Amino acid sequence: MSPRSASVNEELRRRSRERLLQAAVELVGEHGYDATTLGDIADRAGSARGLVSYYFPGKRQLVQSAVHRLMHRTLEEALEREPRTGDGRERMARAVDAILGLARDRPVLMRQHMAGILEAEGLVQCPEQRRLAELLREVCAGRGSSDLDTDYPMLRALLMGAVYAALVPGVPMQVPVLRAELFKRYRLDWEMGVPPDAAPGGTGDTDLSRFFATGSSSGGAQDQST
Repeated sequence: MSPRSASVNEELRRRSRERLLQAAVELVGEHGYDATTLGDIADRAGSARGLVSYYFPGKRQLVQSAVHRLMHRTLEEALEREPRTGDGRERMARAVDAILGLARDRPVLMRQHMAGILEAEGLVQCPEQRRLAELLREVCAGRGSSDLDTDYPMLRALLMGAVYAALVPGVPMQVPVLRAELFKRYRLDWEMGVPPDAAPGGTGDTDLSRFFATGSSSGGAQDQST
């Protein structure tokens, strides 16, 4: 049997990493961070358990990368949905609604994510986080920012603060109230983006596969590639 080519090995590695990211998002969303082990994630992904450490230094880094992937793909999907638009105000509204929508629809996952950021390790720098940052910078630029190095960190801080406020146990703020404050700051019309009454109670969407390019696996066999 001839050895696999470099391109085939690279594709197998990419799929393995994608499956781990998807499994991490699913399991933490279902059971919480503490109740999810790296072994659980590897089993859900159909990967060898030792493969997890090949891609990620630990569980915290894996979970943060997975949530950042979900965030940047959710944001990307919101910005590109039909009717597509180059209007900076509409794109800002879509960005706000996309991030607040994650707090509303996936509270367990996003609460765990915020808690992880507040730990000593802080924000994990990874390709997924960088793509999310790029998208938010593009949104700021499209809104007319003349100083992205100031305006992007402010937008990021305001969105993180709103997500945190929506998820504080016992005293959460309502997403429409938080949305109203952000829309007021950025001078957005309430009808822009996806107003709360257009998506009552969240989307109910539990299929995350479109955010993770896992491809197909043969017979569910464990992937031993490195």
